[in-house]
Amino acid sequence: MKVTLDLGSLLADGSITREEHDRLLALSARGTASLAFSILVGFAVVSVALGTIALVPNAVTGIVIGGAMLGAGLLSYQQWPGRWDILAHIFVLIGALVLGGGLIVLADASIPAMLGIAAGFTLAGIAARSGLLVMLAVLALSSAIGARTGYTHASYFLGIKEPAMTIALFALVALGTFLASLRLPHAYARLAIIAARTSVFLVNFGFWIGSLWGDTVHLGFAAEGSGAASFDISDKAFAIGWAGALVATGIWATMADRRWVVSTVTVFGIIHFYSQWFEWFGPNPLAILLAGIVTLAVALGLWRYNRALWPGANTGTGVPKASAD
Repeated sequence: MKVTLDLGSLLADGSITREEHDRLLALSARGTASLAFSILVGFAVVSVALGTIALVPNAVTGIVIGGAMLGAGLLSYQQWPGRWDILAHIFVLIGALVLGGGLIVLADASIPAMLGIAAGFTLAGIAARSGLLVMLAVLALSSAIGARTGYTHASYFLGIKEPAMTIALFALVALGTFLASLRLPHAYARLAIIAARTSVFLVNFGFWIGSLWGDTVHLGFAAEGSGAASFDISDKAFAIGWAGALVATGIWATMADRRWVVSTVTVFGIIHFYSQWFEWFGPNPLAILLAGIVTLAVALGLWRYNRALWPGANTGTGVPKASAD
């Protein structure tokens, strides 16, 4: 457990003695020096690794270097727990990313490669207790079913190739990891919650894409366009289903005091509202005015909900109610 103390104030208040102040200050200085050393070594190793990849630019180089860095980081966690955690975390994170990138290039972003990367990121994230790696594992799993992002000048793109499959798969992942978080120790429960929250975002992205363009679901493992059995899900069905899911999830989250879920449902509810509103009415002045009024009403409702949970938030004197988040 990490605790932040204002040593000067504690000394002035008489809460600690001068000897305790000096001893804690010495420990802090030692930790600061260790942190600086770990960061410098980490950046130096990353620079050497990137330089080597630039000199020998192929997938195998990335796999070898990434694997070596990942192994060194995991070994450091095992052999020197608590001593070089920052350095080990840098090694594990960069090593996993470089290794994963090399595998993607070598396997041409195939489905087995993405599944393997998702599994590897999950194991590395659990070993290093890295929430970022766990989040990347969920995103790698989404890439296995066609999720993509893109960027050009001043433009970002999100692609969900299989909206229905994305919704079904990551709803199960979100539910499974959430239930697991209720039974795991705190350190691992945090990772499960991160996986669940990332999955919630992907479920909503699937609904968002589906509510605009619909989806064609192909049965079995036949390739698209092969003549295999399939059925269409209309954009209206996605829109209605998304609204229902948001309302049901919002009610559950409110009753269970899940503030993060309430906030997320509200944000995606506004996105859904704006998407459908302007799809139907277009960007005319009256539509924009009414959309703004509705958004303000929702914001006021969310503010009152947060104030009910934290009655003294405005004055700094209140005690928050117990919340699951």
